[in-house]
Amino acid sequence: MRRKRATPWVALLATCALAVPGVAAAQGAATSQLDVGDPSVAVETDREKIDVMGIYAHPDDDAGFTTPCGVWHDRYGVRCGIIMATRGEGGSNSVGSESGPDLGLRRENEDRTSHVRSGTVDIFNLDRVDFFYNTSAPLTAEVWDATETLRRTVRIIRETRPEILVGSNPAPRGHGNHQYAQGRMVWEAAAAAADPTMFPEQLTGLGAVEPWQVKKILAGGQTNGAGGTQAPRCMDGFVPAADNPFTVVGTWTGFDSPYTWAEGNLAGQPAGSPKTWAQVGREGARAHPTQARTMVKDVVAPTCQRYGVSQSVVPMQPNGTDAAANDDAVLYGAVVADPGGMPLGSTMTLANGGYFQAAGEPFDLTVTLRSGDGDLAGGEVRLDVPAGWDVSDPVVVDAVPDDADTRASFVVTPAADAQPSRYRIGAHFTGDGVTAYNDTRFELVPPVEGRFQRTGNSAEYDAWAAANDAHVGGRSPAIGTIGAGESVTVPVEVTNRSSQAQSGDVALEVPEGFTADAASRPYADLGAGETTTVDFVVTHTDPSDPGGRNETFTATTTSGLGSSSEDMDLFLVPSVVVPQLGAAPVVDGAGDDYAGTAIDVGTRWEGDACEPDGTDCGAGSTAQVGWFDDAFYAHVRVTDDVASAAAPPERCFGHWLVDSVELLLDPRGDSPDTSSTFKLGMFPFTDDPQGTNGNGPDGPCWSRDADNHQGFSTGPLADTVEQGPNAPGVEVAVSADRDASGAYAGGGYAVEVKIPLEDLPAAVGPTSTAPQGDEAANTVDPTYLGLNVTPYDSDTQDFIGATRTAWSAFGSQQSEPHRWGHAYLDGYAPPADRPVEPSAPVIPDTALQGVESPQTVYQSAARGGTISGVQPSDALTVRSVKIKKDAARISYQVAEPGTVRAFVWDGDPRFVPVWTSSCAGDVYGFSACSDEDGAAPPWAPDMGGHLLGTVSAEVDAGKGTVTVPLGAEARAALGEDSLVLVSYADSPSDGAAPGDGVNAWSFPVERRVPGHVGQGG
Repeated sequence: MRRKRATPWVALLATCALAVPGVAAAQGAATSQLDVGDPSVAVETDREKIDVMGIYAHPDDDAGFTTPCGVWHDRYGVRCGIIMATRGEGGSNSVGSESGPDLGLRRENEDRTSHVRSGTVDIFNLDRVDFFYNTSAPLTAEVWDATETLRRTVRIIRETRPEILVGSNPAPRGHGNHQYAQGRMVWEAAAAAADPTMFPEQLTGLGAVEPWQVKKILAGGQTNGAGGTQAPRCMDGFVPAADNPFTVVGTWTGFDSPYTWAEGNLAGQPAGSPKTWAQVGREGARAHPTQARTMVKDVVAPTCQRYGVSQSVVPMQPNGTDAAANDDAVLYGAVVADPGGMPLGSTMTLANGGYFQAAGEPFDLTVTLRSGDGDLAGGEVRLDVPAGWDVSDPVVVDAVPDDADTRASFVVTPAADAQPSRYRIGAHFTGDGVTAYNDTRFELVPPVEGRFQRTGNSAEYDAWAAANDAHVGGRSPAIGTIGAGESVTVPVEVTNRSSQAQSGDVALEVPEGFTADAASRPYADLGAGETTTVDFVVTHTDPSDPGGRNETFTATTTSGLGSSSEDMDLFLVPSVVVPQLGAAPVVDGAGDDYAGTAIDVGTRWEGDACEPDGTDCGAGSTAQVGWFDDAFYAHVRVTDDVASAAAPPERCFGHWLVDSVELLLDPRGDSPDTSSTFKLGMFPFTDDPQGTNGNGPDGPCWSRDADNHQGFSTGPLADTVEQGPNAPGVEVAVSADRDASGAYAGGGYAVEVKIPLEDLPAAVGPTSTAPQGDEAANTVDPTYLGLNVTPYDSDTQDFIGATRTAWSAFGSQQSEPHRWGHAYLDGYAPPADRPVEPSAPVIPDTALQGVESPQTVYQSAARGGTISGVQPSDALTVRSVKIKKDAARISYQVAEPGTVRAFVWDGDPRFVPVWTSSCAGDVYGFSACSDEDGAAPPWAPDMGGHLLGTVSAEVDAGKGTVTVPLGAEARAALGEDSLVLVSYADSPSDGAAPGDGVNAWSFPVERRVPGHVGQGG
């Protein structure tokens, strides 16, 4: 990095210094004073290049990146970086009371600390909100503002110019934030960064960057196979599995690191002996105490860390070659020259006529080559295709220049009897002393294929994969939902990929307990390239079935070219009639006012088994429900023996960490995610001896979570919720007596609740007639209220949940309404003016902004590049920084209104240890020499004692001063490892992104001998 010398205004920096007691004087002087030295400035500091960049959603998602980056950095001089979409502000906190932006500050440090020993000190936060757990990439894209998220990511890539991007699978499973950030964003950003028409404002003006072509993507590729070694060159002898079409690269993690075992370490290792990178990486990966991670105190066995290469525009080594076994093979063609001899910067790509191809149908494939340095002699290009397939002859090319593309075109014909699967085609170039290899993948599908119709997030994912040519995650799974006793339409889409019109049948096989209105249905004269839909009506025959299981349906499609089949997982969920009550129940926790059969809410869907079932949790947990006068009522009796930790009212969120009951309501029964639902988490007791929450001493509290309007719903904090209150008229009462030992009297507790239906995001129903298990009597594709009741059990006092049970007991209950049960409100009709379209979700933006984080400000100033990937600004000039007796004063001149923030920091700003350690000389806090080591040291309010002072000020155009007060302890802590950090953000203008237009400064504090002029003097 080149840090420019100070501009002329630096001469104005402070000459008024602070005498620091106890600092030894230089050359016999009586005292040593402090001054401020030349700054690093974000817009003036050259941005260091990144070689390998990982993209992730939350701190700790990148835990697996610590080890390989350590090896690559230590052995090959590779610089890793990380783009982090959020700081995890929406996550839990197992070691402190921080939440929202305060938690984001703490989790950012955890992430920086986890990577610092691996040499990864460049972590770029995008300042996206960590809003709630969900399984929807489309919802994530909407909440994060997909265009702005992409814009920031692209700018960071163009600034840092990474050769390789690392992410994960974009397939529609797991956390939606993960699907979007480390799944989709990798592909979208790589394409956009190379496209000069994308975000052209980044290419001119202050901080101008240029388009950048990423060379490899490691995201979503398979790594399964056989062979390899547990030693250096760990890919030696590795062969990808027959069903794995990806080239696999690997790095041995057992190499010695520069870090050593401490004297007296609990692992019993010789003092001073080197730790392996597997050890260092795992220690870093666990450095997230807020997320209930614990300190690594034992020995970690090394492994071969593997990646499937999901895209490459440069030559690489095919598995099976000698060079492919090397531990730096992942870098070939991108960071270091490929051993085949093509110069670094050379490209080699394969392009076919489409990802999906049909057996027996020919398609074109083109190989394109370009030299990275000087013209190469010509040679032969040939293809490797699966056995039994036809391919045109090798192509001889005259030359491979560095200023033009050389192309070789082929025709590939899959075998007529080739089985549907993903396949790899490899391309080889052999020239004068030069060889090169690359490959591509495509999916072979039946010439005529019947697939269950995708809806919601599954359909959206398939469309995204096609639009971005990013099929590494495979096709979306076929899923559906049916309530016990219901009748639903099951569509099958038939596509003809052959060159001739086709006719045939679609047969539907259903499991026991189901009927279909036809065993099969025909289709006729389906033209080449066309799709038609064949519908079936399926009925479940037992309305009393408790559900909670997957049933498999099979569609078999025949044509003149053969047959194809696909299975669908159909979620069988319970259904219930919610009776109209004769009068409004008295909400007192007793539950004496309900009619109808109690529903079982004791089936485990996640977490530890109830031991014993029916005592610890589980069996015997029931709920009774009813409605009266536009309100929904429920009385829930929970089996439990040991009471959990008691949350204070300000911690009445994260109900899954303690004993609680969540009631989940989907008003229209068709929500693709929980942003259009109502979810209420109810805590049966709190740590509130004075009854400040308004529900009596240690009384209950309740809050909405991960839904249309999340946040506190009771007590004084309910008034702090954006657009609150979010649950007016809700009443909760409990019966939760605990004895002195913390056991529940009577073997459990009860929660009773009233929810006005007008609180829901849309009108409920009117719901259909309750299902009868007979198509002739049923409403096909009925209307219902999505409903679930989910008790949570924790037997500890440290805010860590154990077991989750429910009425409709499928995984991901908290995030996927299509897994909830179906409720029919007998006789209920909503008011005529109540909207049937859900209201827009209210999702508070609790994201910490980069300009508010001293660690982010330091990185931007000292290492170059803008904060959070937004456009830079030179509107602010720092005229002087002066350390006075009781304050640090920053004088400025600014051309535009904005916000100036200043931080006085002591120590290394790259990290703050997250564990306590008694080991001598353990700077990073990762060694354990006592059983007591591994606690989380104090953090708030001063970032572990490192943040000595801070100020934030809105400023208008002109000159001014901001002052950071410094108390006696802060003054005493100042020394040569202290910094004054400054950030600036323009005030948002119409059409601009919030906080767009930023800059950052880092001023080192220096000792100065009286009578001598220092750098700042």
